[in-house]
Amino acid sequence: MSHHREPLFAAESGGAPAGNGGDRAVELAADALIIVPVRNFVLFPGVVMPVVIGRPGSIAAAQQAVRLGRQIGVLMQRGPEEAEASPLNLHRMGVVANVLRYVTAPDGSHHLICQGEGRFYVEEFVREQPFIAARIRRIDEPEDQSRDIEARFVHLQGQATEALQLLPQAPQDLVAAVTSATSPAALTDLVAAYIDASPDEKQDILETIDLRARMGKVARILAQRLEVLRLSQEIGRQTKASLDERQREVLLREQMAAIQRQLGEGDGKAQEMTELNEAIAKANMPQEVEQAARKELRRLERMPDASAEYGMIRTYLDWLIELPWGLGEDAPIDIAEARRILDEDHFGLDKIKTRIIEYLAVRKLAPESKAPILCFVGPPGVGKTSLGQSIARAMGRAFGRVSLGGVHDEAEIRGHRRTYVGALPGNIIQAIRKAGSRSCVLMLDEIDKMGAGIQGDPSSAMLEVLDPEQNSTFRDNYLGVPFDLSRVVFIATANMLDTIPGPLRDRMEIISLAGYTDSEKLQIARRYLVRRQLEANGLKPDQAEIDDAALMAIIRSYTREAGVRSLEREIGRALRHIAVGIAEGSAEKAHVGVDNVGELLGPPRFEDEVAMRVSVPGVATGLAWTPVGGDILFIEATRTPGSARLILTGQLGEVMRESAQAALSLVKSRAADLNIDPVLFEKNDIHIHVPAGATPKDGPSAGVAMFVALVSALTGRTVRNDTAMTGEISLRGLVLPVGGIKEKVVAAARAGLTRVLLPARNRRDFEEIPEDARERLEFVWLERVDQAVAEALEPVASKPKQAASA
Repeated sequence: MSHHREPLFAAESGGAPAGNGGDRAVELAADALIIVPVRNFVLFPGVVMPVVIGRPGSIAAAQQAVRLGRQIGVLMQRGPEEAEASPLNLHRMGVVANVLRYVTAPDGSHHLICQGEGRFYVEEFVREQPFIAARIRRIDEPEDQSRDIEARFVHLQGQATEALQLLPQAPQDLVAAVTSATSPAALTDLVAAYIDASPDEKQDILETIDLRARMGKVARILAQRLEVLRLSQEIGRQTKASLDERQREVLLREQMAAIQRQLGEGDGKAQEMTELNEAIAKANMPQEVEQAARKELRRLERMPDASAEYGMIRTYLDWLIELPWGLGEDAPIDIAEARRILDEDHFGLDKIKTRIIEYLAVRKLAPESKAPILCFVGPPGVGKTSLGQSIARAMGRAFGRVSLGGVHDEAEIRGHRRTYVGALPGNIIQAIRKAGSRSCVLMLDEIDKMGAGIQGDPSSAMLEVLDPEQNSTFRDNYLGVPFDLSRVVFIATANMLDTIPGPLRDRMEIISLAGYTDSEKLQIARRYLVRRQLEANGLKPDQAEIDDAALMAIIRSYTREAGVRSLEREIGRALRHIAVGIAEGSAEKAHVGVDNVGELLGPPRFEDEVAMRVSVPGVATGLAWTPVGGDILFIEATRTPGSARLILTGQLGEVMRESAQAALSLVKSRAADLNIDPVLFEKNDIHIHVPAGATPKDGPSAGVAMFVALVSALTGRTVRNDTAMTGEISLRGLVLPVGGIKEKVVAAARAGLTRVLLPARNRRDFEEIPEDARERLEFVWLERVDQAVAEALEPVASKPKQAASA
């Protein structure tokens, strides 16, 4: 500050500076100390620090001390907000200091350079005007050279040194003073003077006379500040590394851009943004969707290529651009051609074909009509899935397929939110994008096999998809914008309806597919399966042929199913044997007849069990419904000496066991009419068994068959081997209606039976029975169980056979 022209006064000069009271002396007792009050500042012994003074009393005190060459006492004011200092608002302990310099700055402010000498305590104040003076008691620094003090000294010196090293621009003089300090008290006061602490904390340290306690307070405050400095340095290092990496990346990208410009490739990002902008304009998006796409495009333009979010937004825009938002022009509807295509691809299935033709006719008359939502229910292998492709071809539409079997996550339907890494739209939107048309045929395969899990219930998510009133604004979580599904023809497939929730089932038009009869399987094999297996096995039509008798033998002796999958596999096996011979050169052409089916496929797997099973009394043929189609089952009854017990075996369910009990009670009540001795019930156990024992069975529809089997066993009359029956019974002898009539009748025809006994109240199901089965079977409609006995049992023989056990 030597460049200023203010007078400088040394403590020993004795000169009087210009200022207030400069020309008059103030009498002061020899033992009185001039007090300079300060705000928010604490001076420590042995430390040189500047003191700014501005109040008249402080200026007068400083000038008087310089004029008289006397020391001053620096006391901190208790309340810094108070304008004037007084004995009442000053601390009692301060530091005696020498005034090294007194400087008056050009702006009129006054500065003191003071060096603390030692602590003092104010005994009493002796003057308040024009400055404060007090009689004091000096406090000597205690001498303590114990090992504890020495250890604290070493620790504090290490802390202070580390803190100075962490500071970005630490004064070298201060570093030297700390490292060369030899006195614990002097080091403690030096560190306290420069530490980042509040004035009250420093005043507390100044007033702590005990050296050990004082060093502990300073060490604690310094430890806190040291931790902050360490964290600050680590944060600074990480930030610098990040900035360095970013600067390096920016530099490399600038160099890459310069290289591309030199090669004439231009600005790749600008070109990419232009292409995206043009693609959005051509995508024919609705206004809401286009606004969302352009908003994301603006974000993408401002984002660096290396950003993690850049790829996420780019993928999102690609999805929006590639989805078929527009309808396009529909092909003209030719109903005759559609009927021809459906007949060409599938045999039978008249109900489904009629429903598709109806939709096409309505669509031709009302182009804005909503698409149907169909559900095909039937056993495996009857052609539900392949029907979807055929319907799409008949309607001239694109085809998409979504497999729902085993899906248990709602996000599989509605998609994941874009905040997740690797997020994608749901299967519905993905299938439509793959199909490339918003008016496609979308098959929802195995809709009955969806399950719920901790990720949500996909069946509930399907409610919006399959509701014509809602799906025009279907919102996928990934897209975040509505997508119109109202023109999509949804076709669901299922094996059973029981596992489909009621609200979801209510949204679909259910069309049941029964299993095929033998004659239908023969037609399917002749028209489709043989041709397909010839191609699959590399054979030409003139190299191998299978006649109808051989196909019927395969159907009846090597397969037992509602569909035709096993039949196609067996045809493939036979053709592969022929292919081996042709490939080896041992044959050029082969014909498969009924005589050599056994040579190609081995011994028959299935036999006609009906005649064999019912050739003895006590065995009746029942009809059952299963998830894979209808089937026949045998009810076997016998009596053995015992104590009137009813024994039930064959893994029967609770309802079926109750049906057996009801059948026995009904036989007992009609024993006289049936010519059965009542004593038989008292001295014999009745045993009812339903093969196969490993298969669980349940339901009330075997009531009639159990009643007939019991009557046969107790009367010795054999049940007709060409007859099967189904129906629930009551204790009044009524035959009650049951379900699954179509599947059961088809199973009876497939098993070679010629008569079926059905409840009379099931006549309403007669029209659903396939025409082929109706022609092959004789139908007997039962009102009461007496009719069943009359129709099912053989006439009374001259000598009844004893009931036999199966």
